[in-house]
Amino acid sequence: MVLAQLGGSISRALQQMSNATIIDEKVLNECLNEITRALLQSDVQFKLVRDMQTNIKKIVNLDDLAAGHNKRKIIQQAIFNELCKMLDPGKPSFTPKKGKTSVVMFVGLQGSGKTTTCTKYAYYHQKKGWKPALVCADTFRAGAFDQLKQNATKTKIPFYGSYMESDPVKIAVEGVERFKKENCDLIIVDTSGRHKQEVALFEEMRQVSEATKPDLVIFVMDSSIGQAAFDQAQAFKQSVAVGAVIVTKMDGHAKGGGALSAVAATKSPVIFIGTGEHMDEFEVFDVKPFVSRLLGMGDLSGFMDKIHEVVPMDQQPELLQKLSEGNFTLRIMYEQFQNILKMGPIGQVFSMLPGFSAELMPKGREKESQAKIKRYMTMMDSMTNEELDSSNPKLMNESRIMRIARGSGRQIREVMEMLEEYKRLAKIWSKMKGLKIPKKGEMSALSRNMNAQHMSKVLPPQMLKQIGGMGGLQSLMKQMGSAKDMMGMFGGGDK
Repeated sequence: MVLAQLGGSISRALQQMSNATIIDEKVLNECLNEITRALLQSDVQFKLVRDMQTNIKKIVNLDDLAAGHNKRKIIQQAIFNELCKMLDPGKPSFTPKKGKTSVVMFVGLQGSGKTTTCTKYAYYHQKKGWKPALVCADTFRAGAFDQLKQNATKTKIPFYGSYMESDPVKIAVEGVERFKKENCDLIIVDTSGRHKQEVALFEEMRQVSEATKPDLVIFVMDSSIGQAAFDQAQAFKQSVAVGAVIVTKMDGHAKGGGALSAVAATKSPVIFIGTGEHMDEFEVFDVKPFVSRLLGMGDLSGFMDKIHEVVPMDQQPELLQKLSEGNFTLRIMYEQFQNILKMGPIGQVFSMLPGFSAELMPKGREKESQAKIKRYMTMMDSMTNEELDSSNPKLMNESRIMRIARGSGRQIREVMEMLEEYKRLAKIWSKMKGLKIPKKGEMSALSRNMNAQHMSKVLPPQMLKQIGGMGGLQSLMKQMGSAKDMMGMFGGGDK
């Protein structure tokens, strides 16, 4: 997850406060000072941080709080609300509708990652069922059309551009017209990168905007400029009607917090954040879930959405049936690995779970885990149906292991390692045996059957410790247990 360092510092400050026996003025000040230091290191404007600290102290008046009030909860809620206020511009942006043609124009500085972001934006909507198309109206930078063409081909998105034409307005108009005829419902226009001091390029941007009449103008901004984002966002808003902002390169440095808060100060809604160079490293920016994950409180609704995206509705009851039988085969492991990869970056998914810190899985480790999953899947591709569907580990004798290693081009020791991983997962899976399957309408059945005691046996000790032991697990299950979305995850909720 982005801003892992900032999130880790804030989570630690809250954890230290929670560990204190008595919450008094001194403990509160120490906690707020730690959070202030973390925000200033993340390049958030001093005035914003000072205002936040003052507001929290006004809300949390320890002398006025009656005995019996949960002071920790009140302080945590006040910090959550103030961070939300800092990042929320207070106005929504235009949302394209399926089936109705929308033109979206991208503007931004040179090198902010505009062309890549155009494709990520198109790819995100393509996965959700839109029919996007890309138009390259950047005639200023050599290689811009080649880059867009390469990205669009990789993601199978139609594109339009020209090597010969030098008038960006003409290309933009022709591209938009062509894709309107082809019934594309999301037409994305990429324009030349420009600087706020370049008057000629600003004029060109205005002309493209007038000619294509976009429904939404998105300003793409590099987060490494930190607080300077305020001036840039303001300058662009004065030239064209910027309706939304996408902040890129959030994974590379510590200034992301400054960029996000500066953009919010211009009253421009941030709609996405770029968290890496791959197509799926692109997150919807929604203030409350974002802050919730930053504080280590997770984002369960986002996690459930991810599960609904990757596990089709008709497969969900089937998955639960297999779970309750306790028969874990290599084919089930293969299917679950596929689902994990479809969910996007592992760290991003983990940070949605309450109690998990984004620092738990550093960037390098995350890539390593995904590479390992892909390696295991390559080995399983060299297996027969009998091997994949058997839950008997003794079936895998020496000659079979050698054949799989040769077929997948891997070492014998790697195949053995994959089989060890299978045994470990099978052991966890077998503990789920006998889990009653909730029928439609049985909202609390899952929480009754899967009590904290049951779950604590299933979870690896390190994970249980990270959640906060049995107490943390019980409160996590309270959040999840009776929630409709928990049932929806297994297709057991009311439809």
